[in-house]
Amino acid sequence: MGKSSKRIIAALLCFVLPAVFAGCAKNGGSSKDKNTDSTVTGVSSGIEDTSSGNGNNSVQGSGTENNNNNIQNTGYIEAGINVPYISGLDEDFICGVDISSIKSEYESGVQYYDFEGNELAYSPVDGEKGFFVFLKECGINWVRIRVWNDPYDKKGNSYGGGNNDLETASDIGKLATDAGLRVLIDFHYSDFWADPGKFQAPKAWQNMDIDSKSQALEVYTVESLTTLIDNGVDVGMVQIGNETVNGLAGETEWENICRLMNEGSRAVRYVADTMEKEILVALHFTDISENRYRNIASTLKDRQVDYDVFATSYYPFWHGTVENMASTMKIIAEEYDKKVMVAETSYVYTLEDGDGHGQSVGKDSSLPLSYDVSVQGQADAVASVIQAMADTGEAGIGVFYWEPAWIPVQLYNKAMKNHKRILRENKKIWEENGSGWASRAAGSYDANDAGKWYGGSSWDNQALFSFEGYPSESLLVFKYVFTGAVKK
Repeated sequence: MGKSSKRIIAALLCFVLPAVFAGCAKNGGSSKDKNTDSTVTGVSSGIEDTSSGNGNNSVQGSGTENNNNNIQNTGYIEAGINVPYISGLDEDFICGVDISSIKSEYESGVQYYDFEGNELAYSPVDGEKGFFVFLKECGINWVRIRVWNDPYDKKGNSYGGGNNDLETASDIGKLATDAGLRVLIDFHYSDFWADPGKFQAPKAWQNMDIDSKSQALEVYTVESLTTLIDNGVDVGMVQIGNETVNGLAGETEWENICRLMNEGSRAVRYVADTMEKEILVALHFTDISENRYRNIASTLKDRQVDYDVFATSYYPFWHGTVENMASTMKIIAEEYDKKVMVAETSYVYTLEDGDGHGQSVGKDSSLPLSYDVSVQGQADAVASVIQAMADTGEAGIGVFYWEPAWIPVQLYNKAMKNHKRILRENKKIWEENGSGWASRAAGSYDANDAGKWYGGSSWDNQALFSFEGYPSESLLVFKYVFTGAVKK
């Protein structure tokens, strides 16, 4: 912790603790592995190469560059996919990706490439091209990074899922900032995945009453946020909890949930004011419906929760039509005077399995697929979500794609003669480097989910990179929506 961190914590304790003590009386589903089991999905003898591959996909055109999105404003351009021009997007519209697993992927030996086939470095030196610089070139202007309090067991073994402690978030965030990207910090206020099916308090908070937990959450938020900023991370938004429709940090009553949200918001406002930063406060929900979101927004207003952005997850195979999502978010924006945002979205470009773990949405899934299962379908899905945000007017501030680079550590194909060896090696890598969605160690904290379904990524068929690490043209959708693109 830097000097400014210590100064802020000391000031906060002097300011907060007297008031606190005066008032004291003394998924289902494996995170993004929903609807997935541990059965390995069979793969055909050859996995279709749906990446953009090697070298013929550079964006054409010349004109005035938009510095925030690195966009050439030249009208429709020729490309490998069709993307509509979306009017109403300003240069500050958030074109974001959640890249939380990227460090563990690189540590697992995964390689990524640009459209010319050049390898991308995680932490570039000596003129190497960096992964985050490439994202910037593709029209990305924000990254989202999750943070868990203490994702380790008593022996120090990591829970996996990217090993997203504060140090990891700081490392990723600094590289993103150096590349010119802004950062959304997603505090789960848990030691591992928090979602509608699971929202355990961190181990250190589990025996606390609501007064003590509120104090701990505020101090933790101030300390963590200050550390990130001290380390050079350009934090532009902070999320107080993740998909908090059913609980937050072990609390399930809305009175307590709202109290914790307010403590987190208060901490963000304090750090922003003290360090002279502009930081938005976001609350994040899922399982979207008009009545449910209206009830939540009304509760937040009645409880006087201080926040700027009402954010939602939107996965078309789980959450209904994009039209329903758009109309619901527009209602929230207009009736409650809040900014709105899609904090998570994604879509499949193939139903194949690339790592031997199985897919959340795969060949055996009965989930509705509203778009083609292809790179074009993936681009259509993302463009439709961006359009939905544009339709909310100025209140619609952006879209984040969830984990576009969570690809296999080694390509697995059941038709390969050595597929059993590859799967054994993958399992070892996931455990050692945290690049699977959960390790066996996570079972000590999350016995009902991670304890049963630990393993690799169920999301590799929804990445914006191929199984081999080459970018798909759908990665450019965030750029193309500002110009429109026509398939060659």
